[in-house]
Amino acid sequence: MDANNIGQLFFIGLEGPELTAKEADFLIKNNIGGVTLFARNLKTPVELHKLCTDLYNLRNRMPAKAPLFIAIDMEGGRVHRLKPPFTQWPSLGKLGALNSTSAAFKFANMMGTELRAIGINLDFAPCVDLLTNPKNELIGDRSLGNDPEFVGKMASALVRGYIKAGVVACAKHFPGHGNTVIDSHEDLPIEEIDMKTLESREIIPFKRAFRARMDMVMTAHIKYKNIDPEHPATLSPILIKKLLRENLRYRNLIISDDLDMKALTKNYAREEIPVLALKAGCDLLLYCNDFSSPPLALSVVDKAIKDKVIPIEQINESLRRVTELKKETLVNLPHIPLAEAVKIIGHPEHLRLVKSILDGHVPEDLRAT
Repeated sequence: MDANNIGQLFFIGLEGPELTAKEADFLIKNNIGGVTLFARNLKTPVELHKLCTDLYNLRNRMPAKAPLFIAIDMEGGRVHRLKPPFTQWPSLGKLGALNSTSAAFKFANMMGTELRAIGINLDFAPCVDLLTNPKNELIGDRSLGNDPEFVGKMASALVRGYIKAGVVACAKHFPGHGNTVIDSHEDLPIEEIDMKTLESREIIPFKRAFRARMDMVMTAHIKYKNIDPEHPATLSPILIKKLLRENLRYRNLIISDDLDMKALTKNYAREEIPVLALKAGCDLLLYCNDFSSPPLALSVVDKAIKDKVIPIEQINESLRRVTELKKETLVNLPHIPLAEAVKIIGHPEHLRLVKSILDGHVPEDLRAT
């Protein structure tokens, strides 16, 4: 393995609405695999399209000659990064109330179409967490519901909708964030349930999403103390290598949630978090807001590989998964010109679907897939 390839396993955040020369140099020099966009990066459609175009155009300057994953958190409802004139999608809770897989497919397909138009090729969605604890304010109406089979059915339709739009989807938060009351952005939630309960409840929607050709899954920063008393899921070989890889036979990409969240940083040194995540079985490491973290993480991961703390075979397997997904989904993905993109953003049919979901009734012509 060329050490220069390690960066393909990293996602980083950008500081503002324009790609700076310093950021472009860092992305190229370190062969970074993807970027994640937040409110600070998202201004007008014109500015955002230019930012995504500039990122897209780095592909021929990257050592891997591979396009960047350009990612966003867009679930609908409270987790909705794009402001008007982009369509303002309702929450998954509202969508779930309809009990319509056709509407779910249209929801993700139309949302994905707008993302693709502006240049975004990966959505950290859908959220397939079961709302098993009504007091869970972090998840709340981000969940489709509390019935495993129902949420699985709807999640499968959402995945198919994103795929049809040409957007990579990412189910989250494995193995389930719907029973917690502590926000993992602020501290480490600790779960009491055992493996049997987990497999008969929280895991079911993930299994349905995987069967719909889900390309990526995001881990949760939650400690399931009766399953792995030592590590939260993101850092747990039991939950990632044993449960997700071996028992569920999931073969695609696994990405961590943001490794700078306090659930981890309050309990682990910054230098050990990325190494533990990779050792546990994560393929991709997500860094969102602290711009000093990626250089540090790259350095410690490089050393851990050289010191054989992380098996080189495992790193090569992760790199293979990244390369294959990019070849399958990004390499031949056409870049949409701005003049065409603005016709897609806030399209009347998208707005009609939103109104129908909010009204609680989707017309037959919008149900057809």
